[in-house]
Amino acid sequence: MNKILLFTLALFLVFTKISHSQNLFTNKNIDVSDRILYYKDSKPLTRWWWFASVIDRESVRDNLNWLKKNGYGGVEIAWVYPLNRMNKDTLNYTPRQEWLNGDWSDIVAYTKKCADSLGLSCDFTFGTLWPFGDSKVPFDEATMNMTDKNWRQEITASWEYPKKGYVIDHLNRKAFYNYADRIGNALLPALKGGKSGLFCDSWEVETRHLTTKNFEDAFFKEYGYKIGDYVDSLYSKSDKYSNVRYDYMRLLSEFVIEEFYKPYTDECRKLGAFSRVQCSGAPCDILSAYATVDVPESEAMLFEPAFSNIVLSSAALTGKRIVTSETFTCLYGWPRIRLGEEQTADLKMLSDALFANGVNQIIWHGKPFNPAGYDTVKFYASVHVGSSGNLAPEIPAFNKYMETVSSYMKKGVAYSDVAVYLPIEDGYMNGDLPKEKQFIWAWGEYEQRYTYLPEELKGYSPLWINGEFLEKAKFENGYLRVGDCAFKALYVDVKWMDYNSLKAIVKLAQDGLPVFMKNIPSEPGFGKPDGKYQALIYRLKNFKNVRTDTEGLKNIKPLIEGENIPDYKCRQTEEGLYIFFANPKSEKLKFPIEYGQSYCDKTETRNIIINAGNKSVPVTLKFEPYQSLLIKADNDGEVKFIGINFTPKTPLVIPREKPDKEKWEVK
Repeated sequence: MNKILLFTLALFLVFTKISHSQNLFTNKNIDVSDRILYYKDSKPLTRWWWFASVIDRESVRDNLNWLKKNGYGGVEIAWVYPLNRMNKDTLNYTPRQEWLNGDWSDIVAYTKKCADSLGLSCDFTFGTLWPFGDSKVPFDEATMNMTDKNWRQEITASWEYPKKGYVIDHLNRKAFYNYADRIGNALLPALKGGKSGLFCDSWEVETRHLTTKNFEDAFFKEYGYKIGDYVDSLYSKSDKYSNVRYDYMRLLSEFVIEEFYKPYTDECRKLGAFSRVQCSGAPCDILSAYATVDVPESEAMLFEPAFSNIVLSSAALTGKRIVTSETFTCLYGWPRIRLGEEQTADLKMLSDALFANGVNQIIWHGKPFNPAGYDTVKFYASVHVGSSGNLAPEIPAFNKYMETVSSYMKKGVAYSDVAVYLPIEDGYMNGDLPKEKQFIWAWGEYEQRYTYLPEELKGYSPLWINGEFLEKAKFENGYLRVGDCAFKALYVDVKWMDYNSLKAIVKLAQDGLPVFMKNIPSEPGFGKPDGKYQALIYRLKNFKNVRTDTEGLKNIKPLIEGENIPDYKCRQTEEGLYIFFANPKSEKLKFPIEYGQSYCDKTETRNIIINAGNKSVPVTLKFEPYQSLLIKADNDGEVKFIGINFTPKTPLVIPREKPDKEKWEVK
């Protein structure tokens, strides 16, 4: 009898230990065993600019062999202008393989085969330059503007330079499909062998007054009034016109997502590839846009590292493992600032900031195509990847460091305790960014370019959420579940909120979700006469689990407690948590960084508590100069540091004035 009791007790203890050790992961009903990682390893990739010229096989092999030797895992080919374009030379034609003809397809296919043979991935930009378009886009399929029916956006600095073309109408899937047929057919021979990503860069299409053939009719059908009556006042700060602008932006978002981003991913998959996309800058609900692509991509420094939290959030809400980033763009300013003189310590400072904001695959920006045996060609808006730059001696070790961190930050799923409502509606209503925050190509708050997660939630590892995902989410067993996410609470601090979003929150609150409302929102949009919205507000305010302060957060134990918590990101796996803490030097980076900004000669210490499983573990974070930290906290509360040390050369510090933004070129 005693033996039976002991055996039963032993089984109980084993079962209890297993349940506890897996609780954080399996309690969220997540299975990542069949997730597609797309890239066979975590080595950084690099963008590879092919300037319009005769691309020869020997140089292709030479460039790829150098990249392989220096620790790169692959390339993304980007077709751009001939070098004489930089001198505005339109008289002398640079010989090249003609855009999309047989010779062009042959050299592209050869490059892919060569990359495959070296074990390198090979992605392709789905067009030439940045916005999709070329000389074969007809006038009636080009991007349109409500203020001038005869205007079309031109694409000039392309592989076809000095020939001009049009940017496609991104609000018209027929225009996209006609364009995609030509690009896809030319790429088909290269899309054999290892799977390739087809890349779409950040939004480079004019956004003010953007329209398409059937947009105004669709607007009238949706809202019951004519957008054409308000064209001249669409970007006014007046409350009346802000509501019209909200209606316009809301419908525009639907067109952008349904007519461009969704068809784009569908087309990539039909071609046997996958979509890798930067939705940054697009005039749409950015979380919903990123949700449509296979590999969502961030960028820095033209977007601050904190923007990557939006990209990670969309990935987590849709069950995606990889978040890539176009990295090191215009590090010190725009353009040609310290080109070839970049310092690895500054780059590490930025890469660590990206890791701490959700990125887990680095894509250098980047490598110019060079003739075999040469490294004289440079690209004006990047750090220089090549044998002649200041970075060259440290590239292999730095790439190894980024590969190691990336591999850990791809494990499991992104951890978060609190969902934060992304202020999409506020962006639409507010219109223009403050003048000091605008770029030549970036003017609107709709981009969420300067939207930051609340500092008071830092210990809860918060992620963003929007109305679309709140409508899909369920609150059960104490968790708000959607995609990979299982939040314990919802945090709302917005001035405006769509009716459907509010309705979804009311339902979830009724089911028991703790909701923290920093503000009571109003309904955006022109002419909302009924009282349905206020009735929902009244219901929401009367739930006991809905509070207008954050005192109730004290009832939810955060992942990390402590004063002055460093920027970090956490991944949750079956065996426990992996937490990357960025060196304090990587916090709150702004564009552009100073040359040598990473300089550090002191060790900095932060004392925190990690709440893993049912245990609270005090941890001292000791940041040596230039070092970030990686911790594993297992389900039994044991915490250990994982070695990720890489020490770059001590940077040279040269103070300088920041460049005049008015003189910067448009990307």
